[in-house]
Amino acid sequence: MNRWFVIIAVVVVGLAGCVRFQPHPISPSETAAKLESRSLNDTGFKAFLEKNLQKKFADWPAANWDFETLTLAALYYHPSLDVARAQWDLARGGEVTAAERPNPTLSAVPGYDFSATSPANPWIPAVSFDLPIETMGKRRYRKTQAAQLSESARLNIATAAWQVRINLRSALIDYTTSRQREGWLQRQLEIQERVIKLLQQRLEAGALASSELTLVRIAAQKIRLDLLTTQTSRADARARVAEAIGIPVSQLEGMDFSYDPGARLPAASELVTEAIRRQALQGRADVLAILAEYESSQSALQLQIAKQYPDVHLGPGYQFDQADNKFSFAITAELPILNQNQGPIAEAEAKRLEVAARFMALQSKVIAEIDRSLAVYRTTSAQIGGLDALAAEQKRQSQSVEAQVNVGVADQLDLANARLDLATSELVQLDTRIKLYQALGAVEDALQRPIDSIKPGLIEQSPRRQAMKENKP
Repeated sequence: MNRWFVIIAVVVVGLAGCVRFQPHPISPSETAAKLESRSLNDTGFKAFLEKNLQKKFADWPAANWDFETLTLAALYYHPSLDVARAQWDLARGGEVTAAERPNPTLSAVPGYDFSATSPANPWIPAVSFDLPIETMGKRRYRKTQAAQLSESARLNIATAAWQVRINLRSALIDYTTSRQREGWLQRQLEIQERVIKLLQQRLEAGALASSELTLVRIAAQKIRLDLLTTQTSRADARARVAEAIGIPVSQLEGMDFSYDPGARLPAASELVTEAIRRQALQGRADVLAILAEYESSQSALQLQIAKQYPDVHLGPGYQFDQADNKFSFAITAELPILNQNQGPIAEAEAKRLEVAARFMALQSKVIAEIDRSLAVYRTTSAQIGGLDALAAEQKRQSQSVEAQVNVGVADQLDLANARLDLATSELVQLDTRIKLYQALGAVEDALQRPIDSIKPGLIEQSPRRQAMKENKP
């Protein structure tokens, strides 16, 4: 009787430690409302920003937002990082699973002897255990495989964070340059309309053919269309900035933000040294993630090779047979006769080769990205130098014509045309500078540096995510 009590007590204690299911239903209306309410004015985000920037904001919300603070906002709000963090949690759960040892099993086999006669007890209860013992280090290989997959998932958070940074920078460049381009086009249109007015006076005086005025009016109409396109692009870029951060575009109303790469743009020779190039090929987050995945495939192959050797099952048993206590002890092992796990081994070997091929392809892609982006940046930098010189020359020409107007050598039409040429050259200069900013960003993306705004541990955890886990609003 005492034996049965002990067995039942062990089972009850084991069941008491089981996890209970807690439902967490998703309400589309509630989640939509939460997404719509996200704002840069949020006090939780303010605390997050102050902690990571190591400074206090006396005025909140902030009046001006630069690339660094907006990047922190994207790391705080963007849903793709929540997805990447959840995938890491899933991988860490796999580590727990891999470390678990197989449970023993208990079998109760009640028997009845129909031929038993009184006073003999016809019941013949029996109990047997099955204690599995893994061999050849299978558990160690499982744990190593799961740990490497978890590390790969953790590094994928950094890759997701960098992609968020890419999208934000691209949207900010487009927004900033669209706004600047809109101002230059407005100025160009004003000058062009001044030219049309002067030419109209000459046409009325009979000193100009109508066809010449028509060409100028067509040019003015083209500027108006360019201005309208630029205004549309600015609105689209503003919406993409909000999307890159992870907030509704309405929350950006009244906020001033722009992209400024700095007063000094580095020379191409300063951007990529041999050490920096090597670091990108060996230390980019996506490179390290696939390396971890490769190590996981190695452990997976080791596990399948170890599975060629059978596990051992120990089976102690007890039977109470008509006042006789009978004990037994069984040793069970699978006989690797019909197969030696060759199929799974072949699959694991093929998986390792596939991951190795993807790693080589990624490194080849990184090399191409570095070379291409650096070539574009170098060429665009040279173009900027030439355009700066041209703009300076046209500015001197405009000033010269203005001086001639003051002494009566040139007229207002000459001055308007000179200013129009200057505005056109400055617009071309702006367009080329946009390409230079984009080329610089492409170099940073190829190298995945600098990441000064992403501090250690920041991309892996966030107060908002912790609040979600604790079911806080």
